[in-house]
Amino acid sequence: MENTAKTFICISNYFKGNDFLINMKKLGNKVYLITSEKLRDKPWAHDSIEEIFYMPGQDVDWDLDMLLHGVAGLMRKEKIDAIVALDDFDVEKATFLRENIRMDGMGQTTGRYFRDKLAMRVKAQSEGVPVPAFSALFNDEYINHFADTVSPPWVLKPRSEASATGIMKVHSKEELWHKIHELGDNRIKYLVEQFKPGAVYHCDGLNFNSKVLFSLTSQYLATPMEISQGGGIFRSANIKYNSTDDRAIKKVNEQVMKSFGMKHGATHTEFIKCDEDGKIYFLETSSRVGGAHLAEMVEAASGINLWGEWAKIEDALVRGIEYKVPSPKNEFAGIVLTLSKYEHPDLSGFNDSEICFRVPLEYHAGLIVKSYKPERVRELLDDYAERLVQDFSTVLKQKEVKKFH
Repeated sequence: MENTAKTFICISNYFKGNDFLINMKKLGNKVYLITSEKLRDKPWAHDSIEEIFYMPGQDVDWDLDMLLHGVAGLMRKEKIDAIVALDDFDVEKATFLRENIRMDGMGQTTGRYFRDKLAMRVKAQSEGVPVPAFSALFNDEYINHFADTVSPPWVLKPRSEASATGIMKVHSKEELWHKIHELGDNRIKYLVEQFKPGAVYHCDGLNFNSKVLFSLTSQYLATPMEISQGGGIFRSANIKYNSTDDRAIKKVNEQVMKSFGMKHGATHTEFIKCDEDGKIYFLETSSRVGGAHLAEMVEAASGINLWGEWAKIEDALVRGIEYKVPSPKNEFAGIVLTLSKYEHPDLSGFNDSEICFRVPLEYHAGLIVKSYKPERVRELLDDYAERLVQDFSTVLKQKEVKKFH
């Protein structure tokens, strides 16, 4: 390996990615972090970071021209080898910077496929990837045609928010138009899509040289949309290896990655297996490690640390060397997680030997378990969900989306 240190700019609007930063440093690199002023007091991996730059506000409040001038100032003394976006909301910022300073990596057009749900659906449909029926909200005639030809219920989705934020379920044409009128000029930042009931899966993967080198298929036992709409317990567990669903989802995931032009890095992609026809439909994707501590769940099942391997991929790219993913172990793991009414919930009563990780977030109660038997993982998740609801769980009202990406 080339011994010369390479220099990376990492962008994170939220407190995440310490594993990535630590592994970058271990690989002999220099890392500069750009984050929000509000996150100044978070326990960043300072020993692995050359310097942290703080932007006023958070996320959509960032002034992109200020960001560009700041990076340009750093480049006067440092040769920047790569820019990495650590979260969904950082993708636009990273692609904006790369385009302006003409740096290798995902540009703004490709970046849209991993942030804009409308761009995802249009591209997927054009490439033959199954998606639920949808319509943009630009043209009244198109909306009426959708409502008259596609059976409800439907969902209104913000095009560039993360997870289930801002999603609204509607059941009639009248209700649909009422919601659209309420959106006002913001209607262009939404799409409408047919709601397909079914099991929702996520495929977490690593890509290098336009190939999916690793992926793990898991099922949400309570979907992000259900939780955001009505509260409850977030649960997910990886499914049986080489099962019919596992093979089908991995096949569509590879089709999505190829169609969208994903070359390198970590991805988190969601699919639904429709109850009505049994088909696998693409829902959305992102060019980052999955949130809600799914990375720790994936590592418990496979032995592969997505943050660490992503760092190795970025390192290999700037050094012009090959990357080889470790051989995964085929175990089973699952996560159960809820908002807690206590700042530091006492989970000492959960003491099964299968517990391998306790979520450290304030006002959260969560555990990850692993086993060689998927049935044991499901049994524990079901038991823990009931106990967490009784003793710890609380619900926050979903915030209205006022600032859009």
